[in-house]
Amino acid sequence: MSHLATGWSRLRAWSASHGPELRLCVRSTTAAVVTLAASQLLNLPIALWAVLTAVILTQISVGRSFKATIDYLASTLGGAVYAGAIGALVPHDNQFAVFAALAIALAPAVLLAALNPRFSAAPFTAVMVFFGPTITHTGPIAAAFERVIEVAVGCVVGLAVSLVVLPARAHDLAVKAATEMLELMARFLPELFMGFTQNLDRPTLTSIQSRIGEAFARLDNAALEAQHERMTRLRAEPDQAPLLRTLLRLRHDLIMVGRAALAPLPGAFGARLGPWLARVCDTVAEYLRASAAALSTRQGPPPLDDVEAALDGYTAEIAALRSQGLTRELPDEAVERAPAPPLLRERCPRGADFTLCKPKRLCYSRTLARVVPGSSAVEQPAVNRLVAGSNPARGAK
Repeated sequence: MSHLATGWSRLRAWSASHGPELRLCVRSTTAAVVTLAASQLLNLPIALWAVLTAVILTQISVGRSFKATIDYLASTLGGAVYAGAIGALVPHDNQFAVFAALAIALAPAVLLAALNPRFSAAPFTAVMVFFGPTITHTGPIAAAFERVIEVAVGCVVGLAVSLVVLPARAHDLAVKAATEMLELMARFLPELFMGFTQNLDRPTLTSIQSRIGEAFARLDNAALEAQHERMTRLRAEPDQAPLLRTLLRLRHDLIMVGRAALAPLPGAFGARLGPWLARVCDTVAEYLRASAAALSTRQGPPPLDDVEAALDGYTAEIAALRSQGLTRELPDEAVERAPAPPLLRERCPRGADFTLCKPKRLCYSRTLARVVPGSSAVEQPAVNRLVAGSNPARGAK
């Protein structure tokens, strides 16, 4: 009995973690069955192409399905019209003429698909229409018309199923991708800050930055699908652009942290700044985790008090090192590697759109955008300061 309960718990956990994939499975299967029924009802000569079209166009989100439907229908229409015209106008009553006519029908379609990926179905359609008369025993124009009707039926059914049967909104997928990216940054931030006190393995650093970059790429794709989804006007969703910009700035901040942490801080810098850097790392990582939780539950951003206090303490310690003249004993390279405090507090208004407004100088980057269901994304006036590699004491030397 315990084994059965354990297996059931694992199955439920696996289902919960693969919800989008399972919903896609249900939608694709439903689209195939409904398309087959519609093809038989309409007496389509070959139901295969309609069913294949419906399965291909039933994507993991409504936005992706909508874009795929528009692109596939446009490329099919263009390829069918062109190949049907070639089949009707170019005689191919012998083997050599068939080769020439196929080349004339296919080459422009392949070139168009190479120049514009949205027409990737045009070559396939051109071949199907060209050889369609040998299968259905009709003329080239009739074969082109049948091909368009079959694809249109598959497109309509596939898109309708995507909208009705367990619809997956690209906006929700974008929020999930943003949450995963924030959690990933919070996880890797201690490893990046470790480089300020001990040697950081360069392959490890490259792997960290690559994984964060891949997470942002997933978010970018989801945001693009959400943009296509908003074109349907079927549901009001906030724009993901502010959230995308904010997380891109946070990614750039972590890149700068990684560059500054390529080697440990020397001498007194390491001993004096190490504890404050650890506190900054802990508070910022906790803030990123809290931001991820707030974003996933559509709540307001967490308070920045702990992060502000840690950065204020770090700034005071940097000022103490300057006043004691310790920076004068360091070479320029060592000084440049020291992570800088926010140098432009007075000149950067809170809520301003700044990231690295001067070379090797950290200013501010906006905190997470709060996405409110049914409204536009609102970028909060609070700012999130992150350290980056810079020159905190060149002027004091």
